[in-house]
Amino acid sequence: MSNWFSPARWLRILLAALAAIPLVFLPGPNGGSSIAALTPQQLAGQRIIYSYPGLTPPAGLLAKIKAGQAAGVIFFGENISSSAQIAAVAAQLKQAAAQSPVHLPLLLMTDQEGGKVRRLPGEPVNSEKTIGSSADPAGEAAQAGTSAGQNLTGAGMDINLAPVLDVFTQPGNFIDRFQRSYSSNPTVVAAAGSAFVTAQQKLSVVATAKHFPGLGSAATAQDTDAAPVTLNASLATLRSVDEAPYPAAIKAGVKMVMTSWATYPALDASHPAGLSLTVIQNELRGRLGFGGVTITDALEAGALQAFGDTSQRAVTAAGAGMDLLLCSARDVSQGDAASAALVSALQSGKLGTDAFTAAVNRTWDLRNHL
Repeated sequence: MSNWFSPARWLRILLAALAAIPLVFLPGPNGGSSIAALTPQQLAGQRIIYSYPGLTPPAGLLAKIKAGQAAGVIFFGENISSSAQIAAVAAQLKQAAAQSPVHLPLLLMTDQEGGKVRRLPGEPVNSEKTIGSSADPAGEAAQAGTSAGQNLTGAGMDINLAPVLDVFTQPGNFIDRFQRSYSSNPTVVAAAGSAFVTAQQKLSVVATAKHFPGLGSAATAQDTDAAPVTLNASLATLRSVDEAPYPAAIKAGVKMVMTSWATYPALDASHPAGLSLTVIQNELRGRLGFGGVTITDALEAGALQAFGDTSQRAVTAAGAGMDLLLCSARDVSQGDAASAALVSALQSGKLGTDAFTAAVNRTWDLRNHL
């Protein structure tokens, strides 16, 4: 009887029982790897969106993706000859990502706003202005969001850099001349924009509201791609007109916001919006409560000529609170330079580890959603 109750015997029984239970390993948020396990180069790469020239992704870009040193890729017209061709490219990039230690979907994106700004052939055909001028702007915008989502899904993409939420102030001005604004009425823009967001994201294609806090007052020649732009709207006007569509989009669950490269003295006289801690952290995240992913406009924009080279711009944007850096010069070396600068800034302490990790966590949440 003493052997029956011996601790050694019951320990053997317990160990045998445990050995018979199949072990289940629960994956981390990205399917197994963790942010803490990333190298500095991989950590920096989680904030870089690459681009490339021509129809074929270069070997250097595929190598970056396989090494877990890229968050995603943006496609332009020169990368696309047909929907079938770009779908094959997307599949190639995803195959490279499957070999990466970061087991998350790539962020594959393009600008498919509708009207004149379409990188993919096909829908949505109507411009935002046509939609906003219709009898049912919200209904038409929802249809456009659905068709955009279907088009991107067919091409293997998961992010649309749309809708534009700029409220144009003068007919024919910078944002209106290409019919990229729904209306000069912020209420119409809010209704149409949020309807587009909801419809597209139902198809698991991420929507991007842009260009915060708004380019609607930019004159015809005020193009941030080409040169610095200052928009002198009052704080009251910025909040009641330019920013007015954003609460509706945020309520609709928009997952990404792109900032503009214009400077708004009423908010920050020293920095363009995408380099401004005040605009990003205080206005967009603080006042409006946006908790999703922020993305810059093109990092090579002429509006940033006073803010150094790619490396300096990347560090300033990241420090201001931009989660993703859009390296859209169609040159892989641009993304490499931005990534190397982030690594250096992290190692020197110029960029804080906690804030950097929080930014990567937001991008990983987005990629897990996909």
